[in-house]
Amino acid sequence: MTPGRGRGRRRGPRWVENIPPTTYFGPPGEVVSHSDSVVLTYAELEAIRLVDLEGLCQEEASARMGISRRTFWSDLRSARVKVATALVNGQAIRIESGEYDTENRKSSRR
Repeated sequence: MTPGRGRGRRRGPRWVENIPPTTYFGPPGEVVSHSDSVVLTYAELEAIRLVDLEGLCQEEASARMGISRRTFWSDLRSARVKVATALVNGQAIRIESGEYDTENRKSSRR
């Protein structure tokens, strides 16, 4: 391994069709600190949207996002764990960019 480099392959961008207009959800009437919130990336939200809202199978959804089924499954599982954690523990959910591409622009913000 080359010094100063991370392990494995570089994380590639995912195709995201839907950027949400609302990026923060929290328990009503409570002030939740920024550090106590769960961060969900646009790609993780897109994975949930495609499978749980649109009803696509994993193969169709991964093709739409331009990633392998294994990578898609990792994103979907991560998103579901984060949402469940926030709901069970009364934490807020923040949706932030991560690495993604859309039809109109490319982004690799973190």
